[in-house]
Amino acid sequence: MTVCSFFVEKERRVKANARDYNDKFSYADNRIKTSKYNIFTFLPINLFEQFQRVANAYFLVLLILQVIPEISSLSWFTTIVPLVLVLVITAVKDATDDYVSQVVYILQLVCFLFPSLQNEKWMNVRVGDIIKLENNQFVAADILLLCSSEPYGLCYIETAELDGETNLKVRQALTVTSDLGSISKLMDFDGEVICEPPNNKLDKFTGTLYWRDNKYPLDNEKMLLRGCVLRNTEWCFGIVIFAGLQTKLMQNCGRTKFKRTSIDKLMNTLVLWIFAFLICMGVILAIGNTIWENWIGRNFEVFLPWDEFQSSAVFSGFLTFWSYIIILNTVVPISLYVSVEVLRLGHSFFINWDRKMYYSQMDTAAEARTTTLNEELGQVEFIFSDKTGTLTQNIMVFSKCSINGQTYVTFLTSTFPQKTACVDFSFNPLCDRRFKFYDCSLVEAIKLEDPAVQEFFRLLALCHTVMPEEKRHLVYQAQSPDEGALVTAARNFGFVFRARTPETVTLCEMGRAVTYQLLAILDFNNVRKRMSVIVRNPQGQIKLYSKGADTIIFERLDPSSDDLMCTTSEHLSVREFAGEGLRTLALAYKDLDEDYFEVWMKKLLFASTVIENREDQLADLYEEIEQGMKLLGATAIEDKLQEGVPETIACLSLADIKIWVLTGDKLETAMNIGYSCNMLRDDMNEVFVISGHTLLEVQHVHDAGWKCYTVMLPSVASTGGWCYRKVVICLTGVLHVSALQAHALEPQLEPILLDLACLCKTVICCRVTPMQKAQVVELVKRHKKAVTLAIGDGANDVSMIKTAHIGVGISGQEGMQAVLASDYSFAQFRYLQRLLLVHGRWSYFRMCNFLGYFFYKNFAFTLVHFWYGFFCGFSAQTVYDQWFITLFNIVYTSLPVLAMGLFDQDVNDQNSLRYPSLYKPGQQNLLFNKRQFFLCTLQGMATSFLLFFIPYGAFSLMVKEDGSHFSDQQAFAVTIATSLVIVVSVQIGLDTHYWTAVNHFFIWGSLTVYFAILFAMQSDGIFGIFPSNFPYIGTARNCLSEKSVWLVILLTTVVCVVPGLVVSFLRVRHLQQSRRKQGPQEQNLRRVRRTSSRRSAYAFSHQQGYGELITSGKNMRMSTVSSARSPGRTPHSSNWIENMLKRKNEVSCVSFESKGSPEEQQESNTDSKTTTLRLTD
Repeated sequence: MTVCSFFVEKERRVKANARDYNDKFSYADNRIKTSKYNIFTFLPINLFEQFQRVANAYFLVLLILQVIPEISSLSWFTTIVPLVLVLVITAVKDATDDYVSQVVYILQLVCFLFPSLQNEKWMNVRVGDIIKLENNQFVAADILLLCSSEPYGLCYIETAELDGETNLKVRQALTVTSDLGSISKLMDFDGEVICEPPNNKLDKFTGTLYWRDNKYPLDNEKMLLRGCVLRNTEWCFGIVIFAGLQTKLMQNCGRTKFKRTSIDKLMNTLVLWIFAFLICMGVILAIGNTIWENWIGRNFEVFLPWDEFQSSAVFSGFLTFWSYIIILNTVVPISLYVSVEVLRLGHSFFINWDRKMYYSQMDTAAEARTTTLNEELGQVEFIFSDKTGTLTQNIMVFSKCSINGQTYVTFLTSTFPQKTACVDFSFNPLCDRRFKFYDCSLVEAIKLEDPAVQEFFRLLALCHTVMPEEKRHLVYQAQSPDEGALVTAARNFGFVFRARTPETVTLCEMGRAVTYQLLAILDFNNVRKRMSVIVRNPQGQIKLYSKGADTIIFERLDPSSDDLMCTTSEHLSVREFAGEGLRTLALAYKDLDEDYFEVWMKKLLFASTVIENREDQLADLYEEIEQGMKLLGATAIEDKLQEGVPETIACLSLADIKIWVLTGDKLETAMNIGYSCNMLRDDMNEVFVISGHTLLEVQHVHDAGWKCYTVMLPSVASTGGWCYRKVVICLTGVLHVSALQAHALEPQLEPILLDLACLCKTVICCRVTPMQKAQVVELVKRHKKAVTLAIGDGANDVSMIKTAHIGVGISGQEGMQAVLASDYSFAQFRYLQRLLLVHGRWSYFRMCNFLGYFFYKNFAFTLVHFWYGFFCGFSAQTVYDQWFITLFNIVYTSLPVLAMGLFDQDVNDQNSLRYPSLYKPGQQNLLFNKRQFFLCTLQGMATSFLLFFIPYGAFSLMVKEDGSHFSDQQAFAVTIATSLVIVVSVQIGLDTHYWTAVNHFFIWGSLTVYFAILFAMQSDGIFGIFPSNFPYIGTARNCLSEKSVWLVILLTTVVCVVPGLVVSFLRVRHLQQSRRKQGPQEQNLRRVRRTSSRRSAYAFSHQQGYGELITSGKNMRMSTVSSARSPGRTPHSSNWIENMLKRKNEVSCVSFESKGSPEEQQESNTDSKTTTLRLTD
């Protein structure tokens, strides 16, 4: 079958090593660009985007009108030059922004394309090519794994850029292709894959391999997706199935959208209003012209005859209408848009130049990758943040432990101040020198051979699935970062994990090599929430060592450990560990009788070979042997946050910004981070976990949430604050959307989910795919009409970054794809606080003041023509000289308003951060809205009225010093123009909050330039050169030499400015009086120690199946497992790989098909305050 029908792919056919065959289907190549334009589409697309601005289209219409001489009283160049200038400047800016964001992935990889193995660029990879990947290399495309350096075609990948998880996942090639390890065999491979078309489902793949007259089923466990990183695998080969934009990662990234600020949209509306107002003025003046021509104009036809085409007074009024439309068009000057673009560019440079947002460790500065969204940064209401790599550093640190009732810490506290020396580990030549520890008492206990302490670290060194590698030094390859931190801690305290085989584990205990016989691994899964190992020590004793969630371990302890359990539980809950939001594990052991163990192993062998209920029988056997354990203590792992994350979140919360965390991680991990960064606190008394199998179950948990809030209403209402919104804020509910699948985002549930989420103080969405992140952002955008910001650091965040109004990329550990798709980028999450509260607020404040003043001065400038129309017979004659009209906005008044828009600030950056509530006016859109626009235009109209009628009245009464009257229109025009320039200059001085040398220079300089140009253009010399273009000869000299004219200018200035001063004074006085009772209080942003009665979640991000993987020996080099099996050990079932790969990974985000297993029922009972349902497709 053909795979394409009208470019809609029904199925995909890929043949290995056959480019000619694959080219018939026109599959996408591997070239990926993040730019919007190319050389052919730039001009039409950019012009289309620019003419979406109503003003640009408006000026284009005016330009067309101005080329008609019968209706134009202004030259056409007065419009076309500014319009072309605006279009060119904006196009250059857009092209620059797009070029900055453009990237073509051309990283080198080893690619098998031709008869030999050679290096090729990513962009040259094609569907059907067989490529080679090496350890720690990014996967270039979606490939089907064929073979690897590991036994049985296994390989390990890290999927942090897909689901945010850093724990390793295993993939395995088909058995029939796992031995294609040589170049000659790969060259001869001619298999054909028929599979599903490109889609965005990260956890599913369906296909079939046809080779040598056989067919083999393919699933997601045999695929390596673009964005993954190959780990702990020397090399692997695979055939490219999807490339470029058709890869699953890019299918989740969404399309690049044209982003516009709310102010841009408001200005479009205001331009329409102004255009309607302009038409009204044109109609009024046109009607006036018609009446004037009928009543008065006919008397002047002798010496002012009508033109031939003018047939009546009505037609004269029609022409006058269009003439006034052209004259009055400066109420929306095109220079406004040029000025706005200059301001945005300047604000972007301020962000780029901010040294307080420079991260020296990575030599990375903040970067504004777009110049169109700066003022939007001052209006953000919702922040959607990734967790892994954005809030955290992806670094796990062994922080605290409790051993036999005694606590030990590994970081500086009040007990161990900054000047305390780090513990000297020189006694241990195998220690990891990066490990820091400050409590010497634990080292002393080790040296004194305290049995409990030694058994504690022996357990950490034995009970794990870590693989050691001896390179230049000892390196641990851990399946999860938690395990790596625990084994590293044991290593530093003298219990060094050195080697393992399928049957043995070798430790170096205080310098002595000790080999333990590994009898069994009781693997971890999310139902058990623990893992155990059974070993035989050199003395022949059989011991079971177990670690897991404290609540799980405590239920299985021997009664003799009750006292120690109470002490350890106190350490976990109130005093120590939970107060820091750490990831905790409890440790226990058990001595096993030889006879009992032999009987149990026979049961285990039988259970591992049965077909029905195998997993249930194994779980029962694990449960049986793990009873009656003795407690050793507990560990606490810190998932290290980035510096300043709790303080940043606290500060942004005080600014009334709601922060939602969207992560692919599991619920427990996300909750831990929530507590660590103070998003979750113990005063949050209600936690809702929205999850369920069906649409009805999800509906029920929504109803439970509403019912809970409704029940609490009366008790809170009795205190006097019965407002529902206030009640919810006081209750500070927390919403966890676990396994956010199709049900929660069903159209009928979307409003309910959103309403409940917005009533909560904190929202955490777990187990979400990249596309679901974008859907959550779009949900808020669509229904709340609020400005959203998405921040992330990985490719799995690209989709939500593109969807949000503002996208921020963290240049961290997960590559640069998030940065390349973002609008702003920096290196640390804490810089978001300064980006919003300082640069965002300033940009919004400056832009609003700029727009208000700009509309004011242009209404004051333009409406003088309207008043003059009533005294010139509605003849469309202009008040001002044509050169003054041309230069007013681009020379006389442009620089002062730019200086205000670039440098003005009401408070400095320290106070902006000190008082986050100053950010709220931007969220409420208070500084520039339709009401503020109306007030500004009203002030401009009043100023224009005074500017015209005060000089008009004065000129009708006053005389020159020689006794003659001011009877000429040119002197009247110069007086009004001079008054206008002085009035708007004084007004901008009063509106400026923060004076700099630039403001002084531009304001006084503009006044100086005005008078210099005025006298130069009305001089005898320039009139002699261009007599027809400069008719105002000597007017400025004759007019401004009269003292009475200066008195009129002074009077006009005072009358125009004083009312605004009075209003400002009364407003400030009112604010002062209202704030005397309650002034702005400085918010304390210090991190508060959490005293919790709730234990942190267990620190274990394992994937089920690694126990069987290790004990089978199939993940080890053949030289490592060459020793014979111990006679006392019974092997597990030989089909462990099939069992493991059939199980759905309940931890990884690449498998979202939780089917309501007993794990989920158990999880729902772990907290009496949590309402839990599970959500699946």
